Amino acid sequence: MVFKLGLVAAATVLTLSGGAMAADPRHPVIQGYGAIAPMPNAKERPDRSLHYRVLFSVTKAAASPDQVNPNLEKVARFVNLLGADGVRPAAGDVAVVIHGPATALVMNVVAYGERTKVAKNPNLPLVAALQAAGVSVRVCSQALVGNKVDPATVDKDIEIDVSALTTMATLQLRGWALIPD
Repeated sequence: MVFKLGLVAAATVLTLSGGAMAADPRHPVIQGYGAIAPMPNAKERPDRSLHYRVLFSVTKAAASPDQVNPNLEKVARFVNLLGADGVRPAAGDVAVVIHGPATALVMNVVAYGERTKVAKNPNLPLVAALQAAGVSVRVCSQALVGNKVDPATVDKDIEIDVSALTTMATLQLRGWALIPD
């Protein structure tokens, strides 16, 4: 009898702790970024039968260099929205190309601090979270030159493309959907 009660208690603890460890419904894929509002009765939903290949163009800088770029947050929200409906694009099938005034967000901590006088680049943790979710994060080399960002200061995990213009054209011609900022 005591053994049975012990098993029931252990099962109850496991059940309760498992519930406590369940994913946050506002962040089903990328924790802490791109919060969503779950809408179980919404009509149009992500389609599990589709092959999502989506490119985000990020050109606008955050309002302040100590803030996360809101368009990177939008990418996280997209991934979370898909994930809430059980849709997980293959690694690399969601991509971000950064250019224009947003270019400086790709800088490593030291270079970002020197340029902005902000102690750390607030975008790099989000970039890492996006990449962990399979998102390809890229920067335009032409924008690096135009914004006076030394390519050697680009965070080591961010890819450098020859240009945002050619990346956007090439991927769209290959059937990718483009979401501008």
